[in-house]
Amino acid sequence: MPAPIAIKKPQLLEIHGHQRQDPYYWMNDRENQEVIDYLNAENTYLKEVMKPTEGLQKQLFEEMKGRIKEQDESVPYFKSGYFWYSRFEKGSEYPVYCRKFGSLEAAGEIILDVNILAEGKSYFQVGQATCSTNQQLLAFAADEVGRRIYTIHFKNLATQEILKDQIPEVTGNFVWAADQQSIFYSKQDPETLRSYQIFKHILGTPATQDQLIYEELNEEFSCMVHKTKSEKFILIHSESTISSEVRFIQADQPKASPQMLQPRIAHLEYAADHYGDYFYIRTNDQAQNFKLVKAPIANPSRENWIDVVPDRPEVLLEDFDLFSKYLVTQERSNGLTQIRIQPWEGEGHSLAFEDETYTAYVGTNPEFDTDVLRFGYNSLVSPSSIYDYHMVTRQKSLLKQQEVVGGHEPSDYHSERIWAKAADGVLVPISLVYQKSTFSKTGKNPVLLYAYGSYGYSMDAYFSSNRLSLLQRGFVFAIAHIRGGEDLGRVWYEDGKLLKKKNTFTDFIACAEHLVQQEYTSPAHLYAMGGSAGGLLMGAVINMRPDLFNGVIANVPFVDVVTTMLDESIPLTTGEFQEWGNPKDKEFYDYMLSYSPYDNVTAKVYPNLLVTSGLHDSQVQYWEPTKWVAKLRDLKTDQNLVLLFTNMEAGHGGASGRFNPLKEIALEYSFLLLLEEKAQK
Repeated sequence: MPAPIAIKKPQLLEIHGHQRQDPYYWMNDRENQEVIDYLNAENTYLKEVMKPTEGLQKQLFEEMKGRIKEQDESVPYFKSGYFWYSRFEKGSEYPVYCRKFGSLEAAGEIILDVNILAEGKSYFQVGQATCSTNQQLLAFAADEVGRRIYTIHFKNLATQEILKDQIPEVTGNFVWAADQQSIFYSKQDPETLRSYQIFKHILGTPATQDQLIYEELNEEFSCMVHKTKSEKFILIHSESTISSEVRFIQADQPKASPQMLQPRIAHLEYAADHYGDYFYIRTNDQAQNFKLVKAPIANPSRENWIDVVPDRPEVLLEDFDLFSKYLVTQERSNGLTQIRIQPWEGEGHSLAFEDETYTAYVGTNPEFDTDVLRFGYNSLVSPSSIYDYHMVTRQKSLLKQQEVVGGHEPSDYHSERIWAKAADGVLVPISLVYQKSTFSKTGKNPVLLYAYGSYGYSMDAYFSSNRLSLLQRGFVFAIAHIRGGEDLGRVWYEDGKLLKKKNTFTDFIACAEHLVQQEYTSPAHLYAMGGSAGGLLMGAVINMRPDLFNGVIANVPFVDVVTTMLDESIPLTTGEFQEWGNPKDKEFYDYMLSYSPYDNVTAKVYPNLLVTSGLHDSQVQYWEPTKWVAKLRDLKTDQNLVLLFTNMEAGHGGASGRFNPLKEIALEYSFLLLLEEKAQK
């Protein structure tokens, strides 16, 4: 079956006296039947090309689904007199949210069964679900398209009645006031989807009468609401990539006007919580790796900030949690997370973790007056585990470990961390895992190298039961902790954004070259994968070094960088000028143009490519990957595969539900295994 060939309709784009021709610009219209027909043709082509793998896809799907404990339950946490938890019933796609009053021995009460709500819908996602302070009313946000545009619904838990109140077309972010009647929520611009307004809704009144509490007029900022752990304050948090501003309202005074915590200043970032007479604030104020300060509630502005945890050049302060007797901080040092327990009086200590590379995080800890810390841990070989840690006795109790149905023996696998030298001499960590029985350092192992590398998002080494399907077939899985993330501190992020963005791409290439040099693999058996901004990484890398990879998977890739960042009507554009730059400035235009994947496709040999997309994607518009595939297919000089799968019923996150996403993973794994089978011949 021949591949679809997209029609070219020349479109001249001009700025700074520079002209670009975009023959596929016309694809920017999801209401155009010609566009829909083309997407369907691409899906049909992919299905035909991948037809020989249909049996393998089904096998992989059943294999991955079979490892998941179908009837499962989360670890309950205690808050406001109830134990809260969720469970999955056998065969169900969606969770059932439950609670027990006073004791784990009490009868369980279903507060929301998402399976019932999702009946008959091709896509359904419940975002936030939160009870009022008296625990009698539930508010929950539901998205039925995948574009992250929610409707907030209300349920009376005493009568199980869904109330008539609805708040449509909102972000899904909200908090209850203490009066049980008022709810504060954020609303997005209908075109750009920027969260820019905070409203107050009073139960029993129409949403059209909701009161506007705050509007963010600066298009580089977005805003949201949340509550302090103490539930004493509602915070309106407005932020850009480089600046923050917080206003606060006492939760028991919902009619009061918001008060300013600290006015915004360029390059000053901060976030607040509350304990006692103070706000506790994580900030980068004269602290590149962030520090913790406290400020009196009566006058919390910057001049009254007092250091609690000072700036440490080698330690990134990622987060903190407040208890009546302890301060708990989540920190990052040498690329690894540490959890530190600091009594308000006395010496502190850190938790010890055994694996060479791992994921650790502070879990759900809603109670102030406790000596027990809930935390989570997993690694490339160890399934996800939830622990309670006694902060006085230093004893930890395993509450639950992810059960891999059919069994999983961590000792059958080996994980390690190695370091690659980047183009400028910087050492970049790589976390990797493989099955011992199938690995030999001969340069012939298939390796899947994954990375993200943007927004300061650190990519920790994490466990995946799905990934076992690749490891057991001889694959090595590796994560490149490249610049653009915050893996090695704030400077790691700063050196991978704006006019230093190319470090992200050259770091990834250096990691790939290192794996080849150390004979983990060779270009004939090396594969790369990234999504969203990580899809930008994939596009840039195959333009720079297409010879390094046999195949690449780019999920919902952000590849038309210049055109997107010039269009301020597109979601996320204005809020990301401090991440990528504003191409209306010629310096940024020229730099972005030099790496934008779509603009740099040329006539040469490219690796095999699988691209995924979502028609309703609100973050990376579907036309970016669609245009990119069309241009690659037109210009490349090889016979390698270029496949595009567009989920016509979902958005950025792909299919909804517990098992439906496994079908897309099975497709991706089948693509890799198909290529590797050919490479081994």
